Amino acid sequence: MSFLYPLVLIAAVVVTAAAVAGYVALQRRRSAALAAAGFAGLVSRGSAVRRHLPYALILIALPVLLVGLARPQAELSVPRVSGTVLLAFDVSNSMRATDVTPTRLAAAQQAAKDFVEDQPDTVDVGVLVFGDQALLTQAPTDDHNAAIAAIGRLSASGGTSLGQAILVGLGTITGKPVALPADGAAPTTQDLGYWPSATMVVFSDGQETGGPDVEAASELAAAAGVRIQTVGVGTAKGATVEVDGFQLGTRLDEQVLTTISQVTGGSYHPAGDAAAVSETTKSIDLRLTAKKEPVELTGPFAGAALLLLMLGALLGTRWHGRIV
Repeated sequence: MSFLYPLVLIAAVVVTAAAVAGYVALQRRRSAALAAAGFAGLVSRGSAVRRHLPYALILIALPVLLVGLARPQAELSVPRVSGTVLLAFDVSNSMRATDVTPTRLAAAQQAAKDFVEDQPDTVDVGVLVFGDQALLTQAPTDDHNAAIAAIGRLSASGGTSLGQAILVGLGTITGKPVALPADGAAPTTQDLGYWPSATMVVFSDGQETGGPDVEAASELAAAAGVRIQTVGVGTAKGATVEVDGFQLGTRLDEQVLTTISQVTGGSYHPAGDAAAVSETTKSIDLRLTAKKEPVELTGPFAGAALLLLMLGALLGTRWHGRIV
């Protein structure tokens, strides 16, 4: 326990000691007066308790109140939703498909905005976009309006590399460049650290067109303690989109999105329309952590002192017809 005004504790000791000394002196004078009048033997043990208890309660209340004035503080573990959430958006050409109205990308944007608005300011939100490559467009921040603005600027073009999105996301979370070995060897994980309070939320139709191996990138994220939640935006029936004058068919590929989430301990959330996308983001489970925060205890001390004063006054009035 610490005190904001520790010098008040010295005053508490001095004032309490003076009050006790004054009370003892007063009782000695009363005892001497009773003895002089010949009534010293008439005070029973029970009456002594009644005589002293109300004043004892008031005297105890005095240092308790003064300690409260010293503004005591204690560090308590306070549970809260916290950490870093990195929203990763597939902005490939297939996200312009209209099997989710108005488009897959627009539905994902609206759901993500709703998700950000629901987060407490203890959660830092970042925005990452990925097509053939991945790019961080908003570093994780507690300024949720900045994250929402970044989400609103998204536009679709190019292919899809989920593996590259995961690697760039890991680099953002850990603050270190992350890449898979070119020779296909097992990735090195010891330098990434462990980030259990970080979560990636990937909005995609799952149609991978190239880039780093998705499963290997997911295993790297799992080793770093980063959980990935995936939101499948699109339908199994699919739709067609026009790219450079060609009509290309595209449909939701749930298998790759499910694999990513399972490897990292997250969940896959399928969504067939804009309303469903919004509902799935509401079910995304963020981390509940405990953070030690200073909690002021002035209130409890003041309450205890007030209770002692009231009890002392009540007993003094009931037994003696006066408070003191």
